[in-house]
Amino acid sequence: MALQTFALSTGRINKFKGAILKHAIPLEVLGRTGRQVQMPKNQSDTYVARRFLPYGATSSDRNTINRFFQDGNGADRATAIANQHLVAEGVTPTPDSITPVDTTVVLAQYSCLYGFTDKTFNLYEDDIPGEMVAQVGERVTFVNEMIIYGALKACTNAYYGGTGTTVATVNGGLTLGLIRKIVQNLQANHAKPVTSVLKAGPNYGTDALPAGYLVYCHTDLEPDIRDLPGFTPAEKYASGSPMENEIGKCERFRFITSPDLPSVQNGGAAVGATNLYSTTGTSLDVYPFIVAGADAWSQIAVRGLNALDPTFLPPGQKSKSDPHGQRGYAGSIWWKAIMIENNGWMAVGNVGRKNLPV
Repeated sequence: MALQTFALSTGRINKFKGAILKHAIPLEVLGRTGRQVQMPKNQSDTYVARRFLPYGATSSDRNTINRFFQDGNGADRATAIANQHLVAEGVTPTPDSITPVDTTVVLAQYSCLYGFTDKTFNLYEDDIPGEMVAQVGERVTFVNEMIIYGALKACTNAYYGGTGTTVATVNGGLTLGLIRKIVQNLQANHAKPVTSVLKAGPNYGTDALPAGYLVYCHTDLEPDIRDLPGFTPAEKYASGSPMENEIGKCERFRFITSPDLPSVQNGGAAVGATNLYSTTGTSLDVYPFIVAGADAWSQIAVRGLNALDPTFLPPGQKSKSDPHGQRGYAGSIWWKAIMIENNGWMAVGNVGRKNLPV
């Protein structure tokens, strides 16, 4: 009689991991962009990203860390830079040094857990444990999206609709002028358009896409986006395939929507005559949207079987805490960290949305 081996009986826990990822990946939006980092085991709980300031830049703020030459006094900056590099015959120029900028983040651990009884496991007409596996996958992604969204909203390169200067004073919606203002700043800071995103699959890898700045926002803003002058729906792209949940583009921006990027209800200025939506009819709801350039931020990627540490304990396993083996559990635990590495290569906008006519 042949010895029963792992090759003959595939481990249920590996199938469980695959099932979680299968249900998790389709819901990702923010989780597919940013610089993806695979954190190896036993390499500390702290991740440090390093970049070096370009020539002439200073670490004062999000603009000066990216621009090669800062002078607000009307000087001829092109001539000044050229003159700084003139050399005299036979004279060795003074060497320069480069300055590193480190950004540090500590990984945090997250989990979700469902429980069921032996009666449910053995007698219930529906596959409750199977449904829980699907829920675990969807919940992992939902939690990760909220972690990323919360971190990216803290970007210091912030813009506000209308004449607003804070979230509480937002009194305008999404406009082409606001979009152009954002892209003007990103380009001045040498932000590169995004040309690849994480694959829409369980394994680590990237998909190429046409260059552009990606805009992530709530699905409520879709009508406002489609009303922008020059908007091109994704279904009318002349070349290239749209990303999942991408509704179209306007100039250099590609819009990706998700119902899981919530607004700040009643967070803006008084509705007044703005014709913008409010949950209660008093202060307008403010919708943050994230504009991403390449390598502006990074995240610990949740990809591959090593990214999750799942739990699947069917009833029947007897222990001191469960002497009859009456309880079962399904869930997972995982590590996640988000880090804004360059505030000048991304932006967060805050706008109201239009009231839709009935």
